[in-house]
Amino acid sequence: MMKKIASTALLTIMVFTWFGASAQQKADATKIKKISPDLFGIFFEDLSYAADGGLYAELIQNRSFEYNPADNRDWNSMTAWKYETDGFGYGTISVETAAPVHPNNPHYILLDIQDEGQKGVGLENSGFDGIPVKAGKNYNFSVFLNVLSDQSLPVKVALVDRKGKELGSSSFTTSGKGWKKYAEQIHVNFDNDSAKLVLLIKAKGKIGIDMVSLFPEETFKNHKNGLRADLAQVIADIRPKFMRFPGGCLTHGDGIANIYRWKNTIGPVEQRVEQRNIWNYHQTAGLGYFEYFQFCEDIGAKPVPVLAAGVSCQNSGGTWRIGSTGQKGIPMEEMKAYVQDVLDLVEYANGSVTSTWGAKRAAAGHPAPFNLEYVGIGNEDKITGVFEKRFRMIYDALHKAHPEIKIIGTVGPSPSGEDFEKGWKLADQLSVGIVDEHYYEKPQWFLKNTQRYDAYNRLRSKVYIGEYASWGNTLFNALAEAVYMTNLERNGDVVRMASYAPLIARIGHTSWNPNLIYFNGSKVFPTVNYYVQQQFAANSGNEYLPGVIKLKGEKAALDTTAGVSTVRDSATGDLILKIANAGNAAVSGEADLSKIGQLPQSATLIVITGNPEVKNSADNPQAIVPQSSVIKLQKKWAFTVPAYSLTVVRISSKGMEKHK
Repeated sequence: MMKKIASTALLTIMVFTWFGASAQQKADATKIKKISPDLFGIFFEDLSYAADGGLYAELIQNRSFEYNPADNRDWNSMTAWKYETDGFGYGTISVETAAPVHPNNPHYILLDIQDEGQKGVGLENSGFDGIPVKAGKNYNFSVFLNVLSDQSLPVKVALVDRKGKELGSSSFTTSGKGWKKYAEQIHVNFDNDSAKLVLLIKAKGKIGIDMVSLFPEETFKNHKNGLRADLAQVIADIRPKFMRFPGGCLTHGDGIANIYRWKNTIGPVEQRVEQRNIWNYHQTAGLGYFEYFQFCEDIGAKPVPVLAAGVSCQNSGGTWRIGSTGQKGIPMEEMKAYVQDVLDLVEYANGSVTSTWGAKRAAAGHPAPFNLEYVGIGNEDKITGVFEKRFRMIYDALHKAHPEIKIIGTVGPSPSGEDFEKGWKLADQLSVGIVDEHYYEKPQWFLKNTQRYDAYNRLRSKVYIGEYASWGNTLFNALAEAVYMTNLERNGDVVRMASYAPLIARIGHTSWNPNLIYFNGSKVFPTVNYYVQQQFAANSGNEYLPGVIKLKGEKAALDTTAGVSTVRDSATGDLILKIANAGNAAVSGEADLSKIGQLPQSATLIVITGNPEVKNSADNPQAIVPQSSVIKLQKKWAFTVPAYSLTVVRISSKGMEKHK
């Protein structure tokens, strides 16, 4: 999604002699600072239909009939379903729990077809705002059926449009009694964004129905039980260094019973434990820990699972205004088992195939370890005595059993205040390696806090900014974040990781705004913020070179509406310059490339600029996108970048000697 432009319209480059540079300034340019190689990543939380109805490619909603009023007061086991008797058939339908496919998936449909009529009797599912299908593509259907009649039953499954026109279908016959899984492939002949799936039994008889599933044949990397390819690719295109999952508030849940338990999300999908989502919908757990780890591996991102610190969300049972009254702790007599679950996660990710949990990973199709390096304990929790006691138990056990794992603690939901101070105090006492800071603030806050980490004690815990955003999706919001991110690169020795939040949201089902990426059933809409995050992640480095870029004039150099950084990726040898300007006037400056060795003749220039009030939307998805060109290089040059812009210059190591 990058457009080619003439570089002269965006960046003016002039050869000059930097006579005014002091000896100290020249020396600064030679002091390379090692910074985190994992600085910019992503945070996935299942809110706003991010998993079911989103990244998880399942097209059937409420596929196992487990929806209930606890998820949403208007929901029940038949939500998204319709009893289908078109064709003058008749019979009875009921929701049963007596003999399910698996106890973890207790509800199923029982059909007693007394007359199949002209077309058959069965069920219709409307998917998530309709089922999007494309002509020429195949869709993989599966279902668990339990024939209770003496004879086999003919079954037809079809995709139809709103008027009943058939888009594609397949037929099969059941074989014997008892729960059995049947799989068919449906070839679709017409495009449709709002199709429905119809499952029809075409003879008299009694039958149980459960786990009705429909996946596009083409999932991301073609994995079974896989991810939506277009949405996953847009996420992959960020080129994140890590991915935090599955939350967020989702992790510590709405009450103790709702705490996210990773063991409930692995194994065959029909055996996983579904539960209410804290954001007032439903989790099938189809996108579970195995799929999260697999996705991280597929996109080259280090996995960063976050586990509850033995307490529920402080806002449990109410709203965000309740404060700490909702926080509850797992009973102490149950904490030993909970701590073991945390230790078992490391074994699941990294253990040998002969270990108990490593064997389960191998059985899922991944004998090699996932190379887990980070584990988060807690999520912006209220730092209470209940929390602290349980956090210490988990931290001590994990640190003792797996000293190789980098543990990420938490310092509350805000960039300052009581929980922030208490969280840091606890981190100091335990020598926690990394703490997780969160902040959602106005763009002006980001512009006024560009020196936030300059004075952080380098001997204390490192920082992971697990959630941050500037409350908006305009270009100005994105550029305020860009200016701030140059500060994160400058302080990449103390800021180990950072991730914008939330990551994705389904249009029409948003629990939180803003988000980095919006989508509907068939299209994906990256925001301007997305393109800024992408430029920083794709053009990150592990070495920071101070003094290379200098803005013109002392006043301009201190202007918080502008920020600059220079990093080098030692793996490629490439040098990357970033100039972020959130101000209403062009910014000029000087860059000295004379000390980095021989330059190649050209470099890649990428610019994001435009009207600061504009944002990308479903109606205008490419209002502002990165624009790319090639520029000629000089060892000493002056630049002018436009108002409201982010400029990235990547200098290839080809033909360039190492900076000394």
